[in-house]
Amino acid sequence: MARSTKQKFFQSTLTLGLIAGLMAACAETAPEQETSDGSTNVQTEEVAENTEGYIGQIVTIRSAPVEKVGDNSFTVNDEQFFGSEPILVINASGEPLLLPEGDVEVQVTGEVRNFLISEVNQEFDLTLDQNLYEEYEDQPVIIAQSIALAPEPGEISENPEQYYGETLAVTGDVEEIQSEDTFTLQEDQLLGADSLLVVYAQPKAGSASEAVPPTITDNEQVAVTGVLRPFVVSELERDYDLTWDAEVLQQLEADYSEKPVLIATQIYPSAIPE
Repeated sequence: MARSTKQKFFQSTLTLGLIAGLMAACAETAPEQETSDGSTNVQTEEVAENTEGYIGQIVTIRSAPVEKVGDNSFTVNDEQFFGSEPILVINASGEPLLLPEGDVEVQVTGEVRNFLISEVNQEFDLTLDQNLYEEYEDQPVIIAQSIALAPEPGEISENPEQYYGETLAVTGDVEEIQSEDTFTLQEDQLLGADSLLVVYAQPKAGSASEAVPPTITDNEQVAVTGVLRPFVVSELERDYDLTWDAEVLQQLEADYSEKPVLIATQIYPSAIPE
């Protein structure tokens, strides 16, 4: 399929996270934040200008895709950061690639490599078509181990049914802290939009240890990864170890019953520039 006939999906990239080994030059200038899994969350501009320098690194990008290339791939491109050439993303997560419609972004975590189709097909048990990927051969590629929808808090609040049961990656400003593990997330600079309730909770089934909630502060810009579901207290108490006292529980039920709640598995400071 010619590139001119490929379906357009995405437009810009916002943030990149690197696990280790950041180039010394970038380390001196980029504002870095440590994520809960030990990776480093930095601004895209500091990383993407030198993609070749990150070959072998694990990165996390947030982007609205530009083009779908094949059943397991798409490109991201931002002329301000990446220049004129798109960067290929290969889905090696083992999950179907379901790209969102419109301008909804995705969060991708994977290794930056030089793309060799024969190597990728063999290592990840894929059947990528040589004809589709010829122009990307020996170019930078992200081999994605996870891909999550990354809508804005306001998009979720307007149409939560679209996202229920999905793993999401959401960024925004901490608006109101209800307790050490519960707060609302407001879309940055979007006045009047509904805020999103976030609860950091461990599932009862298979929970190996108690995780300490990350420390958050008012108006802090954070990135949150978790599963969206309706706020139904009986179901949440059934599935998660919750720590609300009676007063907090009563207030949450009054304000958020049947509204969307993001059950967070990761919360960390965001490096998206203001």
